[in-house]
Amino acid sequence: MKKLAFKQIIIILIVLIGINYISTFYFKRFDLTHDKRYTLSPTTLNIIKTVKQPLYIDVFLEGNFPADFRRLQDETRQLLEEFSAYNSNIIFQFVNPVENEEELVPIMKQFTERGLQPLNISVTDKGKQTQEVVFPWAVASYGNKGAKVALLKNLLGASTEEKVISSVQHLEFAFTDALRKITTEKQKKIAILKGNGELEDYYIADFLRTVRENYFIGPFTLDSIAKQQPTQTLAALKKYDLALIAKPTEAFSEEEKEVLDQFIMNGGKTLWLVDNAPLNFTDLNNEQGMAVAAYNELNLTDMFFAYGFRLPHQLIKDEYGTPIKLASGQLGSETQYQQYMWRFSPYIYSEGNNNPIVKNTDGIKFEFASPIELLKNDVKKTVLLSSSQYSKSIGLPTPISLDLVTEETKPEDYSNEDNSSKGNLPVAILLEGKFNSMYKNRVLPFKDEKYKDTSIPTQMIVISDGDIIKNQLEKGVPLELGFDKWTNTLYGNKEFLINCVNYLLDDNGLINIRSKDVSLPLLDREKVYQNYTWAQILTIGLPLTLLVLFGFLFSYIRKYIYTK
Repeated sequence: MKKLAFKQIIIILIVLIGINYISTFYFKRFDLTHDKRYTLSPTTLNIIKTVKQPLYIDVFLEGNFPADFRRLQDETRQLLEEFSAYNSNIIFQFVNPVENEEELVPIMKQFTERGLQPLNISVTDKGKQTQEVVFPWAVASYGNKGAKVALLKNLLGASTEEKVISSVQHLEFAFTDALRKITTEKQKKIAILKGNGELEDYYIADFLRTVRENYFIGPFTLDSIAKQQPTQTLAALKKYDLALIAKPTEAFSEEEKEVLDQFIMNGGKTLWLVDNAPLNFTDLNNEQGMAVAAYNELNLTDMFFAYGFRLPHQLIKDEYGTPIKLASGQLGSETQYQQYMWRFSPYIYSEGNNNPIVKNTDGIKFEFASPIELLKNDVKKTVLLSSSQYSKSIGLPTPISLDLVTEETKPEDYSNEDNSSKGNLPVAILLEGKFNSMYKNRVLPFKDEKYKDTSIPTQMIVISDGDIIKNQLEKGVPLELGFDKWTNTLYGNKEFLINCVNYLLDDNGLINIRSKDVSLPLLDREKVYQNYTWAQILTIGLPLTLLVLFGFLFSYIRKYIYTK
């Protein structure tokens, strides 16, 4: 009997040693979750393979914080363990930035100066609320390069649980994008078009600073056509992969339009940020508090019509607006401000849209946007963002007054007989396919021996608001794109625009990681609070009771066997 047991032990040991030896040649990890949340995408794996030297990741989710953030901490650790398992050069650690409470204020200041904004959150436990400070950030370092990773999505109006769920879905993309920034050399080129009254660089400074991390950028002046041959201007533009047209205010000449048209026909990508009415909120800062929104003629109507869309002479008024602050009086020597909802600045988010450009993005602030009308042709069109169901279009020209903040509205105000003018009006669209030249079967403004009347497959994104890319200034210093200094609110404008650029220029599928769905089952806190005693009995009392019963049963059986 003893020889048989010894023989079985030897066989088991040999099998285990054999399996261990074989595993040194074959690497395989098994993900048993139903949503495959720990299965890395092929794009992520390809980027991980490019790490040839130590890459360090410091995660600041360490310390005493609420259960929701512990869940985010666990998911982050699990993901980074997967990264490290596939490449041992990826080394991570969780760091508590505040080990001493007395150092909290100076440390918060240091993090803020580095662009790592701490977060004050309210924690509710058994009906009691407390305030906690967390640092939902990570920093990746590779040689002399570094990148910051935002771990928590800033969903305006969402609960902490909803933010955590959204953030977990975003984790793989966030870390993979950071790794790409610090391990991959820039290749693609972006032309920032000038010459037609586009936004000055200091108003798009934060966007340029962010885009520069992954792409080469350069100003490109279209009105140089007047100084040189149009064919030379076109040849120079063709060297770029993407053309950004940010809020032009001056009409395009026919020669300039042909240059843009042939850039598109040759596969160039375009990102159009076009205002129908170049009105700014600052235009209302006068004694009357009023301005007239008038149509801005850019001479692009026929061009857009050929590509499959048009911008009607209208503005959108949306019940789901963003807040503004207006002076309401004086208290001593200080001006008092009151917050109002501004319906000409819609707050738009991508609820239910699974396109990777907008999926899981924060809400986006628009300002004096216009509806986009889709026309029938062979180009594939995808609506990325739309106004709310309680919105409508208003014809131009029209007076805009600050007195509208006190206007009382009801759902019936956003319904009329013309279905095309009410609710869910497109404000951002993606067009993909083969485009027809706007000069097809027409006389060309200038002769081009390489003229094409049909494009190779290409893409463009059209957004009916030029101010979506505009950052605010503080004493002449550009603030982060999407941050409203008056209400201290950060919107998702930068994330959305960077996603647009990545989608148009991405040739490695990184943007598609955003389509990943992760399901996180969370407790219903209200039910737990209502049944707190039963919850304690089930989670603590029942396991202890079962353990005691098992002990008595084991003792009884053992005593029964050995007393025979």
